[in-house]
Amino acid sequence: MLIARYRHRLPADYDMNRIRARVAERAPAWDVMPGLVLKAVTIEERGRGGATNAYSSLYLWQDASAAAAFLAAPAFRAVVDSFGRPRVETWLPSAVDFGPAATALFLSEESRLVALEEDLATLSETERTRGRAIAGEPGILGTLVGLDPEGWRLTRFTLRSEPAAGTPAVAIAHLARPGLAAARGR
Repeated sequence: MLIARYRHRLPADYDMNRIRARVAERAPAWDVMPGLVLKAVTIEERGRGGATNAYSSLYLWQDASAAAAFLAAPAFRAVVDSFGRPRVETWLPSAVDFGPAATALFLSEESRLVALEEDLATLSETERTRGRAIAGEPGILGTLVGLDPEGWRLTRFTLRSEPAAGTPAVAIAHLARPGLAAARGR
């Protein structure tokens, strides 16, 4: 598996209804995307809980070749043509766990640097244990923990049906999950 995300910051006066319309128009294609486990599209709106206008896409791919095929496909070319080529962040999954929720409306993110003295095997086991515990909570669709070995950063994305108290979250405008059933069956 591979976790990937890109984010587009938009001007303060950008009409975010254009993004909502774009998401609604293009969403059905994501529901059948080969190699995709799930994709969460989020919209941040300045003055409505967001510090800026932005939209982003978080992906869980079955493997790196599926992600690479997407980046070479017309669907990604349309993103580049509309908004420019984004910086695509990627993470190697340390722990991917799915919970009982049928869908998710919010995405939260926790990130931290991995200290030089930390043992990566111990860290991975700790994250797998924590991931199973989070996934067992009501309202959790899934939790994805990934390691960015370029910056030695560990990031957890949690997809929830309700926002968690005290945890910043952004609203999910569309959740595609074409490979979720198969991934849950593993």
